[in-house]
Amino acid sequence: MTSLIHVFLFLILGTLVSLAMSRTILESTIVDKHEQWMVDFSRKYESKLEKEKRLNIFKDNLEYIESFNNGGNRSFKLGLNEFSDMTQDEFISTHTGYKMQNNPTLFESTSFMYENYSSAPKNFDWRDQNAVTHIKNQGGCRCCWAFSAAAAVEGLIKIKIGKLISLSEQQLLDWSRNGGNQGCNGGWMMNAFDYISQNQGIASEESYPYKQIQETCDTQINEVATISGYQMVPKNDEEELLKAVTNQPVSVALEGNGRDFSVLQWWSVYRRLWKFSHPCSHHCWIWDK
Repeated sequence: MTSLIHVFLFLILGTLVSLAMSRTILESTIVDKHEQWMVDFSRKYESKLEKEKRLNIFKDNLEYIESFNNGGNRSFKLGLNEFSDMTQDEFISTHTGYKMQNNPTLFESTSFMYENYSSAPKNFDWRDQNAVTHIKNQGGCRCCWAFSAAAAVEGLIKIKIGKLISLSEQQLLDWSRNGGNQGCNGGWMMNAFDYISQNQGIASEESYPYKQIQETCDTQINEVATISGYQMVPKNDEEELLKAVTNQPVSVALEGNGRDFSVLQWWSVYRRLWKFSHPCSHHCWIWDK
């Protein structure tokens, strides 16, 4: 009987030691991944306490990513990115910027110039037509509305005159204060379109570069492009959106408050129609289908 008890004790102790070793190895692996991530994204922390805090957040995000990716067939993947040491609340407060508060323009019915268009191909990508500029980063300024508006105009100008020009988000950030636009505290792309059409156009990014902060308006502006106005794609209608995207890039708003958005790896999710059934928090644009 004594011998049997010893055997059971040995098995129990052996199991506990094995579990402890597994946890140690797992923790060590996460620390190594965090250290490599810090190198990859040039992240430095002001103190050991801050580093420990960020490591715990990183661990939580990593576990969520692995759980999601192992959860079955998905239309997109999650992965480590530059936001992987941020909480969801931190990400939303610094990297979104869409203003959903009572803008009647959002739900206004306007004419739709592509209503009778019927020649949409099965596959089309404006990048193949060199109508999309380089990838841009709004940084910690919540002005996605300006980036979305500028990108849509960039594509349209390329289609109309054959010249791709990177346009100034900073000009929109500084000048487009109409209709409730609040600089780095969020805004509406419709107001940005109104500003461009009503104020003789928009300058190039080269002449009016992005600073990640709303500044005093630069009065020396050399406009290189303009628009006559904008139209709304009929809501909740993928066929109408398809017609629009086939003819030009489209500025859209999407719900970016979900956790998946901050840890996206494959951005194919941008290519679907985002309906206004949830509060929207982020602007982007659609360039293919």
